[in-house]
Amino acid sequence: MPFMGYLMKLVVLLGVVSRVTPAPLSPSSQEPVVDLEYSQYHGIGLESGVNQYLGMRYAAPPLGDLRFRAPANPLKISVPPVCLAMDTKLPSNTHSEDCLFVNVWGPTDATSKSKLPVWVYISGGGYTENANANYNGSTVVAQSGQNIVMVNFGYRVGSYGFLAGEKVRANGDLNAGLLDQRMALEWVQQHIEQFGGDPGHVVIHGASAGAGSVALHLTAYGGRDDRLFVGAIGESVFFPAQPQVSELEWQFSKYVKDTGCAASSDELKCLRSKDLTILQKANVAAPFPGRTAAPLFYWTPTIDGSFIQDYPYRLIEQGKFVKVPIMFGDDTNEGTKFATDASTPAAVASFLQDNYPHLTSADTDEINAQYPLMAPLPKHAKYFPSAAAAYGETTFTCVGNYISQTFAKMNNPGKVWNYRTNILQPDEIAAGLGVPHVSETIAIFGPGNAHDSVDSSYRNTNADIIPVVMDYFISFIRELSPNSHKLASAPQWDSFGDGNDGGRRLKLQTNATVMETIPQDQVKRCEFWRGLALTMEQ
Repeated sequence: MPFMGYLMKLVVLLGVVSRVTPAPLSPSSQEPVVDLEYSQYHGIGLESGVNQYLGMRYAAPPLGDLRFRAPANPLKISVPPVCLAMDTKLPSNTHSEDCLFVNVWGPTDATSKSKLPVWVYISGGGYTENANANYNGSTVVAQSGQNIVMVNFGYRVGSYGFLAGEKVRANGDLNAGLLDQRMALEWVQQHIEQFGGDPGHVVIHGASAGAGSVALHLTAYGGRDDRLFVGAIGESVFFPAQPQVSELEWQFSKYVKDTGCAASSDELKCLRSKDLTILQKANVAAPFPGRTAAPLFYWTPTIDGSFIQDYPYRLIEQGKFVKVPIMFGDDTNEGTKFATDASTPAAVASFLQDNYPHLTSADTDEINAQYPLMAPLPKHAKYFPSAAAAYGETTFTCVGNYISQTFAKMNNPGKVWNYRTNILQPDEIAAGLGVPHVSETIAIFGPGNAHDSVDSSYRNTNADIIPVVMDYFISFIRELSPNSHKLASAPQWDSFGDGNDGGRRLKLQTNATVMETIPQDQVKRCEFWRGLALTMEQ
């Protein structure tokens, strides 16, 4: 379909290109209602034939005595605020500690007997914010021919979701943000039939930390299959340092000191009694011990021995993961939105050690040898491309490649698909960012649905790639294969293969989408990072 025709289809048929929340049908008597036993919720019937339900509780407010504990069963409310991020100023009309809500989009004529495939999206944000919160799913439901149900939700981040220490383990719950996600998946199992969804056909999809979360659900409880999903999509899988609890006691001590709870005989009780403004002032980043600059991502999951039983790469290499079809990918320039503007190799080394503090000077010397001076990028210092390439490959690209390769060898090479986004956006290229982290997201959900500023090119020069990307994703949701319902003119997406040649992936690029083999130089760099895995995880 020509891109102008596709845009007209989005504008006229779906009515969601220029706004995140589409207009409801009238009169109000047409509004759908769902009874979830603990509460009734009114939805909105959209002109595209999609029912939209926003702000449904899937868990009780994680406040007071429920702070730093696993989520509890829900109460009723109708407005879905975003979970408090590290940089949120209080008071806020859009962010709250009371944030465990779920949104659902399904066909207007769906019933509890429809048994439609379910797409559950997990927001990213480095575990410090819900950066992709409340994306609108009405376009993908309509584009599927009313053949799917879309779900997204909020989960606790920052100190509220990932405060770690033995005192948290004793009088709370470690990795509460991941437990929120797990409860949302359980909510889907219990209630999604009322929206037309099939609890037996749920596919989880996450971006960045959401994709890292997908990987952690695949390995949760040692790879225990709780039948919560049948497929998984990882969009730029994020693996930061994920320390043991003992390595985060300094972080806990700093937090209780900054909140005035250090002298308390029961520090968790004290934290639960504190006004939110005090907690939020302490919800900030600090350097790892021995470092002078704070890491990019300060609050992250910890190895708790239960949900995360070991370092994720170890669990994966041991085959301790749920054996389902997967579709994982990354972007050509994953690290450009995160890297320091380094002018020397020493600056590259210091940046990496701030984020992975167990790297030695010998390690960083080897890293600099792997990433020598590269071609310059506009508006950046000369070693910025090296810092960006090193951080992007170790934190994102090589992670997705490793998971794809291991799943192909231990599960089924015909059920693993990998991709590289190379959608060229003029503004990003002019800014020296190339094709940055999760820049395909707008093509997945459609312009206007991802409330992202980087979507102008998707309304013109990159409009043709939208139905290609969107239909591959919808097809995987429906059939656990990106090919069954792909755009007719789009190429066949071959599986990853056995990985012996490095693996095959699909390059997503406007008017140039094609299969490619992962380059051998990247394969070798990823093998180098694999040798540093234990050092990087700590």
